[in-house]
Amino acid sequence: MKKLFAAILIAVTTLTQFAFTPLQSKPDKSPVEKAAEQTLKKQIMTEAAWAMQQQPVTVTASSSPRSAGGKHDFFSEADYFWPDPKNPDGPYINRDGMTNPDNFVEHRKAMIRFSKIIGALASAYKITGDVKYVKQAVIHLKAWFIGSETLMNPSLWFAQAVKGQFTGRNYGIIDTIHLMEVAQGIIVMEKAMDAETTAAVKKWFTDYTNWLMTSKPGIQERDVKNNHATCWAMQVASFAKLCKNEVVLDSIRVRYKTILLPRQMGTDGSFPLEMARTKPYGYSIFNLDAMTMLCQILSSPQDNLWNFETPDGKSIKKGISYLYPFVADKSKWTLKPDVMYWDNWPIAQPFLLFGANAYHEKVWLTTWQKLDHNPQVEEVIRNLPIRHPLIWF
Repeated sequence: MKKLFAAILIAVTTLTQFAFTPLQSKPDKSPVEKAAEQTLKKQIMTEAAWAMQQQPVTVTASSSPRSAGGKHDFFSEADYFWPDPKNPDGPYINRDGMTNPDNFVEHRKAMIRFSKIIGALASAYKITGDVKYVKQAVIHLKAWFIGSETLMNPSLWFAQAVKGQFTGRNYGIIDTIHLMEVAQGIIVMEKAMDAETTAAVKKWFTDYTNWLMTSKPGIQERDVKNNHATCWAMQVASFAKLCKNEVVLDSIRVRYKTILLPRQMGTDGSFPLEMARTKPYGYSIFNLDAMTMLCQILSSPQDNLWNFETPDGKSIKKGISYLYPFVADKSKWTLKPDVMYWDNWPIAQPFLLFGANAYHEKVWLTTWQKLDHNPQVEEVIRNLPIRHPLIWF
């Protein structure tokens, strides 16, 4: 009996250690990653406790009579389009930078909520090693990507529609930047997930990546000249990383070096096309975050994008160095304030954290630590796809 009890005790102890072994106790954490974990741990565990109580809400939970799609199709409306005062029942007209509060945004909110849940659960799992977070995440992953009644179709034909003009536009592809932390969360949790679920979810992301790369809206979005093209590439890179598609990853590395960086960045490190908008401050931050994430996702020992520089001196380091003074002290900004949400930026921008990690710039890290890590304004959250940076190290 004593031998049996001892054997059971050993087995239980072993299983407990396996279930709760912190995944990141490895000695190769960078000082910046350690500092980030220390800064965010309390918030992460609070968010994870919330996420553990949430039930899935997918695109099938709400619908709009203005959508030309079906029950499983993501639908949103273009943010800056409004009724025409001269023709109230006619096609909407553009008011750049001015968000229409009457647009249908329920699918976007559901996706952002999904991203928050998976990001929080994956972060908590990375810190604690507790598989309960993975089990909860799988419930949501199955609802969004596998369940026949609740899944979202792996396409975006009906995003950012404009009443009276378009049933969907390529610009709507930017809405799925909030699936990036879902994809990265799966990478973090994959070893603790069952093989069947993992394969099915990866199949969904493979299908969606193919749609992004081959559909007419996807190709149009790829070829836009501003932050939309950056975000197209950032998404494709994120999803291809999950699916281990090295051919696609290599193609995005080439695109970053030959198209995105040289065509969008000025020789001073600014983004002229973003600076010309009605919200130049917010858009400059947003695009820099996206380009920084391309470097974080795509860099390898063989091809380190953090060190890449064009012949005329453009680099991600120059971009961060240009914008940093205006983030550290917004009063130094030389252009007019953004027409909306001027007071809500900056927050704890990812480019500060990952830039600090890449270039050992302590002042960038210190600034990141001081800024808001838990924004509540919907427009800010919409433009912050990376809200759980620990899972990206």
